[in-house]
Amino acid sequence: MDWNLTEEQASIQETARKFAEQELIPISREIDLTDGVIPESVLQKMADNGFFGMGISQEYGGLGLDVLSIGLVTEELCRGNLAMGSVIQRNLLCGSILEAFGTEEQKQRWLPGIASGEIQTCTAGTEPEAGSDAANIKTRARRDGDHYVVNGAKQYTTFADRADLIFTYVRTSDHHKHRGISLLVIEKEPGPKFQPPAIEGSHIRTPGFHGMHSFSLSFNDLRVPAENLIGGEEGRGFYQLMNGYERARVLIGFRCLGIAQAAYDAAFRYTLEREQFGQKIADFQAVKFKVANMAAELTAARALAHAVANTLDRGGRCDAEAGMVKLVCSEMAANVTKTAMLLHGGLGYSIESDANRYWRDGILMTVGEGTSDIQREIISRSLYRNA
Repeated sequence: MDWNLTEEQASIQETARKFAEQELIPISREIDLTDGVIPESVLQKMADNGFFGMGISQEYGGLGLDVLSIGLVTEELCRGNLAMGSVIQRNLLCGSILEAFGTEEQKQRWLPGIASGEIQTCTAGTEPEAGSDAANIKTRARRDGDHYVVNGAKQYTTFADRADLIFTYVRTSDHHKHRGISLLVIEKEPGPKFQPPAIEGSHIRTPGFHGMHSFSLSFNDLRVPAENLIGGEEGRGFYQLMNGYERARVLIGFRCLGIAQAAYDAAFRYTLEREQFGQKIADFQAVKFKVANMAAELTAARALAHAVANTLDRGGRCDAEAGMVKLVCSEMAANVTKTAMLLHGGLGYSIESDANRYWRDGILMTVGEGTSDIQREIISRSLYRNA
């Protein structure tokens, strides 16, 4: 299908595809089976290709690419490996929030390093009592002179061990649920370690998404300079987070397209290779219909993601539509990866098969960064608001 890409977009997509084939796919199985992490050498090659700064303005050292171009790169990298391909999204999200809401001093201080990949970032929002209810955070930041003293706990903070900056949502006031939240940047010592007792972290083991580790964090009287408050104003953190989610959820859709395309490709090849009852299993109608459904779901989801990305690039608001991308693409990814696993039969249930990894990775997309039901809530709220 012709997606009407510009020459520049097609070239960027091809660069990302070759990178994934050369750098990500060859190491994916070993990293999955050992629950390893993306090597520093691969992170550096990603940085050399400009992947970390795609969404940051050229003024601050980035490439200033449009959302669709970023999505195309994201899809190809995640087609190679979902977790390793998703690593660039940390800097894309944190960089976009910083560029939109940070003070000029903060932008000059951090954005060039984020764009170059020299600085790695992550976000710490989810808590034991604040998952989908993002405004219910309890982590406290108390002003003490020219510092904030932070106490509390965070969960599912992905890439926290490798990040230099942790964009942390904290409560600075109890007077209002939403307007009591602020965004602090916690500067962590370089390297895959924490700083006990001020920052303690424990690895959360997961069945998939191997390549980046997720952590439970605890902050114990951690002192953070007040100058690290994004925008220099308390009470804006929740709105800064929500603003960043619009583009982020569209890009999650492209991550879903990548993992689903990889699963589809593997299943399609397998149906042409596997023989039963004296013929290729692709000759059986039950198999062909499953493959047809997978292809149709992929194409429909890709069309939606492209359309909403183009809307964002034209400057349009699309909160509900971004939720639709996240909902449709993540549910599609979960279904396509499951079908691909089943088409592989017993091999698909083997932990060592690529089809099994796609299945374990794909289901996460319906949970992380806004569950499917949260997206349905966002969409329905928008529909009835305009009724």
